Amino acid sequence: MRAGYAGRGLVYLLVASLSLWSIWQGGDAKGTEEAMGRLQGGAGIAVLVLIALGMFAYAAWRAVDCIWDLEDYGSDLKGLTARAGMITTGLIHLGLGVLAITVMFGRANDTGGSQMIGRLLAAPGGQAIAAVAGGLTVIAGGYYLHKAWTEGYRSHLKGNPATVHLNLALKAGVAAHGIAIGIIGLLMAQAAFLASRSQAGGLGTAFDWLQDKTYGQILVTLLCLGLLAFALVCFVNAAWRIVPKADDRGIRSLSDMLNAPQPRG
Repeated sequence: MRAGYAGRGLVYLLVASLSLWSIWQGGDAKGTEEAMGRLQGGAGIAVLVLIALGMFAYAAWRAVDCIWDLEDYGSDLKGLTARAGMITTGLIHLGLGVLAITVMFGRANDTGGSQMIGRLLAAPGGQAIAAVAGGLTVIAGGYYLHKAWTEGYRSHLKGNPATVHLNLALKAGVAAHGIAIGIIGLLMAQAAFLASRSQAGGLGTAFDWLQDKTYGQILVTLLCLGLLAFALVCFVNAAWRIVPKADDRGIRSLSDMLNAPQPRG
């Protein structure tokens, strides 16, 4: 689990930091595949290996968590929905791990989001599947925004001075991730209804879509800063995430610390 969250954080750190650097140099924000493609030489290959291992670890964690319900979501409709979502996110990150490997071997051209969506739209019933997937992705984005608004993430993190002081950055990161996921889902649903893959894909297409809006460069920059904060969210989870059925019951969460009555005087 901890290796998986660290690998996830590494992906967002790479995409967000490279995009901000590119914007600073007068260029455009970079999607995940393009960001990975910029990694060259021995150090770049090492980072790609770490990303691939992290993504495979995260996929394995999501599968284990779903099957044994380590985070205690339960077996009611809400719990089963959450556990089904784990499998979905696990498969997405498994795909990112495969992408990292294909980039290492220079064969990533057929693994990008728009190419995959194009093949899906061309398949029998592909438009309907893409529309449903887009709608579910929009809902997932809304879930992250709700989680940021209610600060629901706090109950999953150990309470300590570091997590307390980082709470505002964590909230911004979760919100930014929700916005990015929501845009990706919206573009996927739009591609399904128009039977066109041109505006569908991953973070790269989300950046392009925002770039075309009024004050687009500012919006893209703010989203990249938010995703940099989400990388921090991932690293904090790697270090201090609480797993209810694996950790000691007496662990005090971030939510407990922030909601505790403050001493007077």
